[in-house]
Amino acid sequence: MSNYRLVLGLEIHFHVKTTRKMFCGCSADIYEADPNTHTCPTCLGLPGALPVPNLEAIKKVQLLGLALNCELNKTSLFDRKHYFYPDLPKGYQISQYKYPLCKEGFLELASGKKIEIDRIHMEEDTAKSFHEGQYTLLDFNKSGMPLGELVTKPVITSTDEAVEFSKKMQELIKLLGVGDADMEKGQLRLEANISLRTPEMEEQRRLPDYKVEIKNINSFKFMENAVTAEMIRQQELLEKGERVVQENRGYDEATKTTVPQREKEEAHDYRYFPEPDIPPMLFSEEYVTELKKQIPELPEQIERRLVRTYSLTSKQATFFAHASNVDLLHKLESFIEANIDPQEAAKNLINRPETRELSANEFSQKLKAQEARITDESVLTPYVQEVIDEYGEVVVDYRNGKENSIEFLVGMVMRKTKGKADAEVSRKLLKSML
Repeated sequence: MSNYRLVLGLEIHFHVKTTRKMFCGCSADIYEADPNTHTCPTCLGLPGALPVPNLEAIKKVQLLGLALNCELNKTSLFDRKHYFYPDLPKGYQISQYKYPLCKEGFLELASGKKIEIDRIHMEEDTAKSFHEGQYTLLDFNKSGMPLGELVTKPVITSTDEAVEFSKKMQELIKLLGVGDADMEKGQLRLEANISLRTPEMEEQRRLPDYKVEIKNINSFKFMENAVTAEMIRQQELLEKGERVVQENRGYDEATKTTVPQREKEEAHDYRYFPEPDIPPMLFSEEYVTELKKQIPELPEQIERRLVRTYSLTSKQATFFAHASNVDLLHKLESFIEANIDPQEAAKNLINRPETRELSANEFSQKLKAQEARITDESVLTPYVQEVIDEYGEVVVDYRNGKENSIEFLVGMVMRKTKGKADAEVSRKLLKSML
């Protein structure tokens, strides 16, 4: 790709975790429900049904925006975005256009590069289509689900950056409690706007006059493959002197190529206008101040603190800053408060899952027991040899392929040393001597 440079912008859709849908009272607990059991006149788009915004969803999207260094619009509007598709019963989607909830933020990557965020807005999700033969079946449980959309500026220049940004976003959404961000359930969906430009255009910060959007990306590996395939396709066209058509495309895993879907719409194609049934939302400075107080310690802050304060390695700190490991972070800090060495606590919690259920006192006792263990191979070797000599039948079993036999021999070494031998060192010695 030496003649061209990737320029990419991401659109990330995420379900906001709430008890009810975005504009009606239907339960948002739809993921195990039978089709079309969580519906009402509003989310079915029936005449006369009026939308009522979900404040819980709005607050959660604003919280995410603040965590991403965004400015909150003090006046924010809902708009109607018009297009016709079977899963959109009203013929329009309630979304946001000129005045989104959040604007102008950034997220910093491990390299220090800041990926600029253009906006984060709130909208409603559509129904789900199932294609069977010549028929399309619709499940309206998903229709009206609260959906946030984050749009980056076109500043991403590699697939690695795109994947890292998306993973960090998934982590942040989970950590803040904004959503579960489960990609298999469609709670986090990625779309990539891809263009290529020459090195000269990059130096001049000039964007190409087209972009191709890859839709329905449902995994990070899928995105990496799809973006790479589209880059190759665009380069081949440009090198032939042909024009790249601005359009939406999908990725075909079987052929490792992108395939056309439809021409990409511009904003005017959607005929946006303010949603007449929802008045403007006005947010005071006091409201924003109270919202900021709800932001917890963020992953990058956790990592820096653990490295700076407790001298953990960067890899260890990243492990404890992971959203799914928040309970382990609390356990680590409880061990440190009990005067347990931070490195020992971190190493054991990461590598020995059995220590995660221990109290600080129990963990201290376990560490003392570990310190009393025999780890010196020269000390253990005579005991290992005795076991090999005494249990010839088990040795034969091991050499004949019964690998589990090694655990019996390890146990016999432990018995001879009255439980002081280190099991891992004993196992390693036995395997090498056999």
